[in-house]
Amino acid sequence: RFSKSGYDFKQLVRDIANSRTYQRSVQSNDSNKDDTLNFAKASIRRVRAEVLLDIISQVTETQNKFRGLPNGASAVEIVDGRTSTFFLTTFGRATRDTVCSCEVALEPNLSQALHLLNGSTVNAKCTQGGVVTKALAAKKTPSQVIDELYMRCLARKPSAKEKAKLMAFVGEEGRSDADVLNDMFWAILNSKEFIFNH
Repeated sequence: RFSKSGYDFKQLVRDIANSRTYQRSVQSNDSNKDDTLNFAKASIRRVRAEVLLDIISQVTETQNKFRGLPNGASAVEIVDGRTSTFFLTTFGRATRDTVCSCEVALEPNLSQALHLLNGSTVNAKCTQGGVVTKALAAKKTPSQVIDELYMRCLARKPSAKEKAKLMAFVGEEGRSDADVLNDMFWAILNSKEFIFNH
């Protein structure tokens, strides 16, 4: 199939993403609860460090600067294993001393959680990119901005229950809509649904 498409990578990704195997549920049943070898159910796994930094940068409309690469280069373009950032090191980027993927640490840990919640990366990118500010400047309502943030980060609209909970925070006394919506943006970027591939 890949050769028939003229080695079209977009078509390859489309074929994989549309396959029944890739779209399997993470929910197990009696017949597949112990099956870890045959792709009978999907497994939840954390996104690799470089990919996570790139998707955070993409949804926040910010750019990264890495040593030896032009401004705006993506983290997956880094060839030199010694080139890193605190974020990449914290999330287990491989030093690329060997070709073994065993160098990559994919297990979540406390320092990763603390960096996402309190570190400079997510907080700075939320404000630097100005996604919420631009949406409000375009005269979008807070409800529309919430929908846009969900589509941007999770590729879906919020459920009615999620939307109702979030809208309860809009218009809080002493807080601007921009502050509340930026906090929501930060919360979505810290959600399991965003950080894990499922």
